Amino acid sequence: MATAVLAIVGGGMAAQVLAARLRIPAIVLLLALGFLVGPVLGLLHPSRDFGPNLRPLIGLAVAIVVFEGGLALDFRELRASGEGVLRLTAFALPINFVLGTLAAHLIGGMMWGAASVFGAILVVTGPTVILPLLRHARLARRSAAFLKWEAIVNDPIGAILTAVVIEILVGVPHRDGEAPAAALALHLAEGVTAAAALGVGSALLAAWAFRRDLVPELLKTPVLLALALVAYVVPNLLMHEAGLIGSTVFGVALANRHVPGLGELRRFKEALVVLLVSCLFVVLTADLDLGVLGKLSLPIIGLTAAILFAVRPAAIWLATLGSDLSRRERLFVGWIGPRGIVAAAVAGLAGPRLSEAGYPGGDLIQPTVFAVIVATVLGHGFSLAPLARRLGLSASADRERVAVVGASPWASDMVVALHGAGVPIVLIDTYPGALQAARDAGVPTLQAELLSRHADEGLADHPPDHLLAVTRDELYNALVCTRLAPEIGRERVYQLAPSAGHLLHEDTGVSRDARGKVLGDATTSFDALAGRHEAGWRFVVTDVGTERHPRDMALLTVSADGGLDFVSSDHEPGEPVQGDRFLVLRESNHGMVGGADLIASGRT
Repeated sequence: MATAVLAIVGGGMAAQVLAARLRIPAIVLLLALGFLVGPVLGLLHPSRDFGPNLRPLIGLAVAIVVFEGGLALDFRELRASGEGVLRLTAFALPINFVLGTLAAHLIGGMMWGAASVFGAILVVTGPTVILPLLRHARLARRSAAFLKWEAIVNDPIGAILTAVVIEILVGVPHRDGEAPAAALALHLAEGVTAAAALGVGSALLAAWAFRRDLVPELLKTPVLLALALVAYVVPNLLMHEAGLIGSTVFGVALANRHVPGLGELRRFKEALVVLLVSCLFVVLTADLDLGVLGKLSLPIIGLTAAILFAVRPAAIWLATLGSDLSRRERLFVGWIGPRGIVAAAVAGLAGPRLSEAGYPGGDLIQPTVFAVIVATVLGHGFSLAPLARRLGLSASADRERVAVVGASPWASDMVVALHGAGVPIVLIDTYPGALQAARDAGVPTLQAELLSRHADEGLADHPPDHLLAVTRDELYNALVCTRLAPEIGRERVYQLAPSAGHLLHEDTGVSRDARGKVLGDATTSFDALAGRHEAGWRFVVTDVGTERHPRDMALLTVSADGGLDFVSSDHEPGEPVQGDRFLVLRESNHGMVGGADLIASGRT
C-alpha cells in the first residue's frame, strides 16, 4: 500500500509539473498515467490495494475539492454574468439530463435504467478541469463566470440527481402505507435541507470565531478542513451524495462572508486540491478494468460524439433562448463542458450499485463516462483558449501583460512607451489626475487601491502576467508584491530598489519573501528615475541590433513572441536574440524622440 501511495502521489505531481511546462491540461497526463500503470501494465489496482476503504477515501477527497471550488464563487460576479448563470444551472441541467438519457438509450444502446443514470452523471461539468483552464486561458470575466458557476453549482446537484435516479430504480425504503413517491420526496428534502443548513451554519460559525480571534492562526486551516468534512459526512448519513451539497454550500457561504485572512487559507487549499485531484484521477483511471474497456463499441463511441457535438450544445442553446447571453457566448459555453473528478467518482459508485441491483449495462457506465471525460478534456481543453480568442471572449492577448502600480510622470512615460510598442499593459493608481496622461495615449487604466476588493474585480478584466510596483513608498511596493506574488508568481513581481541601500542587505535588509524582485539594480530607485526624467531623459524602445548608448539604462527585454524579461539583480538575464527589443531610459541630448513617437518610427 505504501508503494501504491508513493506511485500515485509522485506520479501525479510529476504529471502536474510536466503539464505546466508543456502548457497543456494536466488531466490529460494524469489520465494517461493512470491508464498506463493500471489497465495496461497492471502495476496498480486501487480496489485491490486499498480494499473497501477506497470509496470512502475518494468521497472525502471529493468533499475537499468541491469545498475549495465553492470558495471561488463570489456573489459579486453574478452582477457581471446577469441571468446567464441561472439559465445554465436551473434550465440547462434538466435539459442535459433528458437529452443525455435519450442519447444513451437511442445511440449507445443502453437500457433505460442505465441510460438514465448515465444522463444524470453527465449533467455535471468539472470544476477540477474548468478552473485550471480558466486560469490558463484568461477569459473575459463574464464568460469565465458562466463556466465557473455552472461547473461548481451543477457538480453536487448532478451527484444528487444520480443518487435520486438510483433510489428510484433500486427502490426507496418506506414504511407500510406510505407511498414510495412521498418517501422519496421526504428522503430528498431531509438530505438537501440538512446539507444546506449544515453548510451555512458551519460558515457562520467559522466567520464568527475567526473575527473574534477565538481560533489560533495555526489552526484556522485545519478547522476549515474539518468543518468541510463534517458538512460532507453528516448529510450523507441521511442521503447518498447529499454531503457534496453541504461541502459546496459551506465553501460558497464562507467565501461571501469575506473573512479576513481567507486569501492565504484559500491558497493553501488550492495547493491541497491540486494534490488531491492528481491522486484521484490517477486512482480512478487505474481502477478501470481492461476487460470492460474492451466492450466499448461503436455505439458507445457514437454516444461520446453525441454528448460533445449534440447534447451539450443543444441543451445550452435551448436553455439560453431569450437570455442576455450573446450569440458568441452561447456558442462558446455550448461547446466548452469538460467533465471532471465528480463525474468519474460518481460513475465509480453508481455503476457497481446498478449492476448489483440486476440492471443490465451497469458495468458499462464507468468506462463510458471515462470515455466522455477523456474526449471532453482533450477536445475542450485544447480548444478553449483559441476559441475564446476567435470569438473575442478572451481578456488577454498572446503577449504577456504588465500591471504597473503608481502613475508618476516617469512611470506614465514608461507605460506609454510600452503601450506604443504593443505590450499589453494597465496602469493603476488611486488618483484620477495621475492617470490622465496615460488615458490620453490610449493606455488601459484602473483607478483603485490595488489591495482592495474593487481592484480584484478590475484586474479580472486585465489579468496581469507581471507586476511592477513603482510608487514612491517602498514599503507599499513590497506589500503589493507580497500580496500578488501567490497569484502571479513570486518570480514575476518587481519593485523599485529602496533609496536606502541597506534595506537590500542580504542579512539585515528586507527579506526576499517580503518584497518583489528589484527592477534594475540597487541604484534604480524612485528618486533616481524621477531625477533623470525631470532632467529630460525619456523611455524609448530599440531593436536588438540598434546601437546602444553608454549611459542607457536598460530595464526590459521584449522578445519577438511577446515574452518579457525584466532586468533585475535578483536573476540572470537571458541572452538577446534577433527580433528582441529593449526598453531603455535614454538621455534626450542624443537627439532621440521619446515614448510613442520613437516607437512608431521604429516599427515603421
